[in-house]
Amino acid sequence: MSTIAKKICLIGDYGVGKTSLIRRFVEGQFSDKYLSTVGVKISRKLIDFSDKDAENTQNLQLIIWDIEGNNKFKSIAPSYFQGAKGAVIVGDATVQETLNHLSEHIKNFLAVNPKSYIIIALNKSDLIETEYLETLRQLYQFSEQNYVIATYLTSAKTGNNVEELFQVLAQALMQVN
Repeated sequence: MSTIAKKICLIGDYGVGKTSLIRRFVEGQFSDKYLSTVGVKISRKLIDFSDKDAENTQNLQLIIWDIEGNNKFKSIAPSYFQGAKGAVIVGDATVQETLNHLSEHIKNFLAVNPKSYIIIALNKSDLIETEYLETLRQLYQFSEQNYVIATYLTSAKTGNNVEELFQVLAQALMQVN
């Protein structure tokens, strides 16, 4: 059995739910208490990619960097992006300003890691009327960006699409050295 480690970053504006998405994915928990990340917080999660025949056992250790979203931090944030193979760019589906900043976050991340994979998470989707969700997802596809592989409507509170988005990113990371 072999284990490889890949660094990923969660990037987005202040208060979009980056820490809550990580907590839901890593610990399976959600808390309504808001705790602002200061600087960076690093979490880990092991993902098993074993084949059914068990001869080909491969594990991926995701090293997840939760990067502060405060504007004052933006000038030094790119130094935390170094060495990342992937990113989850998070916007708050209920706050248009955070969605407007998604393309800037993509550009800043790819400037440091030009061949890394990105997934877009439109978080707090549980607070949006169901009939608007698909339209919202379509608006933020970023399909013109080669390395943006998917856009998900997520909810750290309900867990909707959280596991799936990290699994899809992990699957893509297994394809690169």
